[in-house]
Amino acid sequence: MKYDFDAVIDRRNTRSYKWDQSEKLFGDKDIMPLWVADMDFESPPAVKEAMLRRLEQGVYGYSVSSEPYKEAITSWFKRRHDWSIQPQWITDSPGIVTSLSLAVELYSEPGGEVIIQSPVYYPFYDVINMNGRKVAKNPLILQNGRYEMDYDQLEGLMKGGARLLLLCSPHNPGGRVWEREELLKLGELCLAYGVTVISDEIHCDMALPGHTHYPFAALSEELANITVTTLAATKTFNLPGLQTSFIVASNPELKRKFDMRLKTLSLHMAHYFAPEAVQAAYNEGEEWLDELMVYISGNAEYAISYLSQHLPQVKVMQPQATYLLWLDCRGLNLDIAGLKNLMFKEAKVAFSEGSVFGSEGEGYLRINLACPRSTLQEALKRFTQAANEHLMK
Repeated sequence: MKYDFDAVIDRRNTRSYKWDQSEKLFGDKDIMPLWVADMDFESPPAVKEAMLRRLEQGVYGYSVSSEPYKEAITSWFKRRHDWSIQPQWITDSPGIVTSLSLAVELYSEPGGEVIIQSPVYYPFYDVINMNGRKVAKNPLILQNGRYEMDYDQLEGLMKGGARLLLLCSPHNPGGRVWEREELLKLGELCLAYGVTVISDEIHCDMALPGHTHYPFAALSEELANITVTTLAATKTFNLPGLQTSFIVASNPELKRKFDMRLKTLSLHMAHYFAPEAVQAAYNEGEEWLDELMVYISGNAEYAISYLSQHLPQVKVMQPQATYLLWLDCRGLNLDIAGLKNLMFKEAKVAFSEGSVFGSEGEGYLRINLACPRSTLQEALKRFTQAANEHLMK
């Protein structure tokens, strides 16, 4: 491989959200953190070069976006996802969660119900509750070793008055890539009941070999008209610290509302460094991403095999996308506190504890696979040894 994903980069003492908070969050500075979803890999070289050129200008003044930046976005999504995005559909936002929160505020009523498909990325709950709305759960069904949508229960929520859906596609933490037919069936219900869809597709570029991501808004003009898609290069190319994302909305009224609220909050200015980084990533980072996904797939295969051999009580959901692995640890017979104690005190590793993704995630753990193989090996060794010691007691 051209890029060395085995290289171990010491991120301690770099103000790293993942690496510099272990003692504060988990009680031990020596805990191995495989929880928050950023990567322990360098971003593509072209990104670093673009940032350095920008840095060397020496005057860090107010900035605007550029046409080449939007062209890089539209070209990427046409090339990688067969989605023809018009530049005027794009609006920059400081982050995906910011966009989700604004969408809940703008496209639902105070006290209204917002549908989520649990277990799901935990900020989905926050942006609903903190905006004074109610969470309407459409729990996913575990079937044939993967999550599937419960359309009957979903239709009941829509009949009951829920008019906004937060869709996680690909799904986090389950790693599902929704099939075209599944999304079309979902879309039929949304069109029938007048439901607006906020589709979080930040993991869209991270479908594993053999799986294809379908942008929800690309399925039909009718679905595009009821959809705001939240996107970013940050997950794909390991740029989350740049605090940059964008939405795509072909419906002028949905976009106008979003743009107006961004300006009201003065969140509409361009980041000084981010557009250059995103442009370089989309224009010159494709080879890096292709190699990364081969490496991530290898990490997933290694983890599944290792756990099957050394801790068969834990069942792993085969991921179809993302660099996240969802583990069913209910066979360890531990409650939430017990799982945390096993990780933080006994194994000295930090995975994401499943209940934060909703009550349906109790007894599960989420592992971040976006690290050198040696880091993953050590973390799994620590965890399986501690778990087996627990089982022998």
